[in-house]
Formats: sequence, structure tokens, C-alpha cells
Amino acid sequence: MDVIQAIRERRSINFFDPDRKVPDEKLRELLELANLSPSSFNLQPWRVIAVRDPKRKKALRVCAFDQPKAEEASAVLIIIADPKGLEKNIDRVLDSWSSLGYFKPEMRATMDGMARGLYDAEDSPKRRYFAVKNASLFAMHLMLGAKGLGLETHPMDGFDEACVKKEFNIPEEMIIPMLVAVGYLKPGITLLPRAFRRDIDEFVTFE
Repeated sequence: MDVIQAIRERRSINFFDPDRKVPDEKLRELLELANLSPSSFNLQPWRVIAVRDPKRKKALRVCAFDQPKAEEASAVLIIIADPKGLEKNIDRVLDSWSSLGYFKPEMRATMDGMARGLYDAEDSPKRRYFAVKNASLFAMHLMLGAKGLGLETHPMDGFDEACVKKEFNIPEEMIIPMLVAVGYLKPGITLLPRAFRRDIDEFVTFE
């Protein structure tokens, strides 16, 4: 399946087959694909908790306002945005860029300063925006990659973030932009046609 077909055929499904599991190797392949998504300064400020155990999914369902898909999907991925991604990853990013010839070694301090100047101090609101934007790019790549691997997904915004953090021991400074349910469509379910989409002329300005 090419990327255009994946975009056109991806749907957010509500009915997952609870008896069909995504093999571990396929789930890992999916996460490797998602990890190729772009990020600001290549800082990759995301973490993922892949919830597969039935008891843990049941607990997650409670945090997700009792939505059945939180328990019926083969896995539910908790997408976590890390505002401290800069401090955690900048050295490895710069090491990689330098070794690959992206910049000369004497430019390292300048590149480091650019990154820190762009995202301000650790407690700056910019850090939250930075983390959420990039983690959301990861999530979108994940959903398209899933379609390419024959899987279905549903991004979930309906959940109690504090509940999820407490249940899964996620540090308070982290942000959870969404959950992504991953699995297979339940047998016998026929999806309705794709719903209303605005015409691009309604929201695009060409200048």
C-alpha cells in the first residue's frame, strides 16, 4: 500500500476485534516506522506506553470514560510528549549530525545555542507546545504506518489525563496529547461512508 492509498483509506474505527492480537513483531515494526517521523531539531520528544495486557487495558478503559475500544483493541498506545526532550536528546542529536557531516565540529556550540534559544527555559510554555506538536507528528505517522501494515487505529482524545498519569506512573510534567487504539476491525462490521469534509477552498488561502 502506498502512502496516498493509506491516507485515503485510514479511518478511525470504533469496533475492534477483541480476539485478534497484533503480533509483537508487527507492533514493533509499526513503532519503528512511527519513529521516522520528523521533529523539531530532530529532538524526538516522545515516549510511548504500549498497553496490551488485558488487566491494564481494563484500567485504561476506566480512565477513557469507559470507551469499549480502549479494552477491545489489541493495544492502546499512550502517546506522551516530553517538554524536557531537548535536554535529554540534544547531545545525541548533535553527535549524529556532526559525525554525518551536517555541520563542522566547530559549529556545535552554535547549534546547541540555537536549539536552546528556540525553545526557551524548561518551564517556558514553548516547551509544552514543542513537545505536543512533535508527539502529534509521531502519532500521525503511526496511524498511517498502521494502515500500511494492515492494521486499524483510532486516536482517542476522550480520557482523563490525570487518571492515566496516576495509573501508569507518568511524571506530572509530561503531557498526553492522545491515546491511539491499534488492532483489527471486528468481523461483521461494515464501516459507514466517510463523513463530511470541508472543501479546501473554505480553509486554504493561496497567496
